[in-house]
Amino acid sequence: MARFAAFIVLLIPGLFAAGGIKLMRDSIFGILFKPFPFIWLQFVVGLLFCAAGLAFFAGFLLRRDRKNGRVQGRFAKK
Repeated sequence: MARFAAFIVLLIPGLFAAGGIKLMRDSIFGILFKPFPFIWLQFVVGLLFCAAGLAFFAGFLLRRDRKNGRVQGRFAKK
């Protein structure tokens, strides 16, 4: 059950990152979605979604690896 909960915790930010990539791709090709009045705003929101999703995923992995002692010395807590 704990693995399933961890999968769900990682699935949600992964979907945000994928949605951010889609927003950025659509803004490059000039496809504007309804809630965004400008293409550049759509790109910025997509960039923020992608960065936030990847940062959460990376932080989750770093925390798990620190707990299991599988990080280099410079990433270990002091």
